[in-house]
Amino acid sequence: MEYLLPPLGTLTTSMAAMSAGVQPATIRDWVRRGLLARCGGTPKRPIYRLADVEAARYAAKPNRPGQRGTTAA
Repeated sequence: MEYLLPPLGTLTTSMAAMSAGVQPATIRDWVRRGLLARCGGTPKRPIYRLADVEAARYAAKPNRPGQRGTTAA
């Protein structure tokens, strides 16, 4: 069950996405890439620290060849 109100200072995936201005899939991608760590919840309903979400939002993202927004040299 989705948290109606997660513990103070934490966010659900949906709330983290809204806070960072991205889609929930991006939050899950940040976790997969190691830019963001879960701090609790369940495997299907994780929660994240607000400070960690903000840090991941402004972290330098690696660029891959062919990725949108990159220029080919």
